[in-house]
Amino acid sequence: MATKTRAGNFFEDFRLGQAIVHAPPRTVTVGDVAAYTALFGGRFAVNSSDPFARSLGLPGAPLDSMLAFHLVFGRTVADVSLNAVANLGYAGCRFGVPLFPGDTLVSDSRVIGLKANRDGKTGVVYVQSTGVNQHGQTVLDYMRWVMVRKRDPEAPNPEAVVPELPPSVPVADLHCPFVVGPAGYDTARAGSEFLWDDYAVGERIDHIDGTTIEEAEHMLATRLYQNTAKVHFNQHVEREGRFGKRIVYGGHVISIARALSYNGLANGLGIAAIHGGKHVAPSFAGDTLYAWSEVLAKDSLPGRSDIAALRIRTVATKDRAAHDFPGHDSTAPADPAVVLDIDYSLLMPRRA
Repeated sequence: MATKTRAGNFFEDFRLGQAIVHAPPRTVTVGDVAAYTALFGGRFAVNSSDPFARSLGLPGAPLDSMLAFHLVFGRTVADVSLNAVANLGYAGCRFGVPLFPGDTLVSDSRVIGLKANRDGKTGVVYVQSTGVNQHGQTVLDYMRWVMVRKRDPEAPNPEAVVPELPPSVPVADLHCPFVVGPAGYDTARAGSEFLWDDYAVGERIDHIDGTTIEEAEHMLATRLYQNTAKVHFNQHVEREGRFGKRIVYGGHVISIARALSYNGLANGLGIAAIHGGKHVAPSFAGDTLYAWSEVLAKDSLPGRSDIAALRIRTVATKDRAAHDFPGHDSTAPADPAVVLDIDYSLLMPRRA
């Protein structure tokens, strides 16, 4: 009799072009929003206040961009990265319509690349994943690549196919659901007087604060998003792994960096795109994370004079405050303190 349980896909189970339907669907609740706030402490006004969000043309407060990301990502884990060694990076990530409590999310993926590693025990799987709401509207579309274990080291490897990853999402493809109304934008309630016009290309911002990752919190977050990757939740297995302990889910690190960025980027209404990102080094419970950001570009949105985009590079470090950080060139070997290096477009109001 065939087994009724699933061990997840190993590297040799993936096929180029394979379409994967993920389970289960997820209906978003206000509980998800409250739990996200409790875990990361984000203070962005548009995600905290229904009246504030309505002043920007929305029916109520949307989910934080990264909470939407987690919910889409979490659908994919059981089929793509249950047997992962590490999630390696992201590209071409476009955020679509906002998610609100009451919306239902489904997710699907397609395998766009495969490459065996020299160790013979693992390989890299490239997928493009999409999350849509109950109306069939795209919430998120992105590519990621993940190192996955082989079930049988002797299994033949597929022909290597590494997809061409886009260097960025074109400005014309950035979706902006916000509109500044006749009453203008309330910088006082948002918590900062600095708008898009006040930032300069090349400017670096130390977000100052630090957050220590707690074992219970990163485990709670992993379960909250239904992320079942063994490297995050199974200490019995991971004590025999590379590090002897569970690795913190990379999205948890991104959300901490996003929350820290409020101090310096408080008027960032939402992330429109993630152009590229790397988990440079693993994080573990007990690490204290800091973050700094650099303004890479200032992009006007076609046909819009009320809102524009800052292209931001945020670097998160562990156990080393950002003010003590000498800088990190993304083309050079990483400083051991760097755990995250992510390049994204942040929507922000302009001065009238």
